Amino acid sequence: MVEDHILTEQELQAALAGLPGWEVRDGWLRRTYHTPGWTHTMLLANTIAYLAEAAWHHPDLSLGYAQVTVKLQTHRVRSITDSDVELATRIDEVVLWKPAGGALGGFPKKWIH
Repeated sequence: MVEDHILTEQELQAALAGLPGWEVRDGWLRRTYHTPGWTHTMLLANTIAYLAEAAWHHPDLSLGYAQVTVKLQTHRVRSITDSDVELATRIDEVVLWKPAGGALGGFPKKWIH
């Protein structure tokens, strides 16, 4: 098991600079993703769950009709650690991906943001 490194305020601010759309509120690293609607909300939630399970690091999720809020905190230390930042980065990489040309055209309407 990797030892938890609780981020200092300075480290947290540096991490946030590389995580547009994420914020720290009430001791959690959080972001709300907006979706085109219910089906995409469920696809997004399941994608995040898959990534979290693969990482063995589990966020709190709140779902609405067209949104998913992700809250990350290392539960065993009740603080934000490197693990939370790394998972947030991976979540963004996967769920915000959209083809930029080539054989894959991409979803024709507004995508997750």
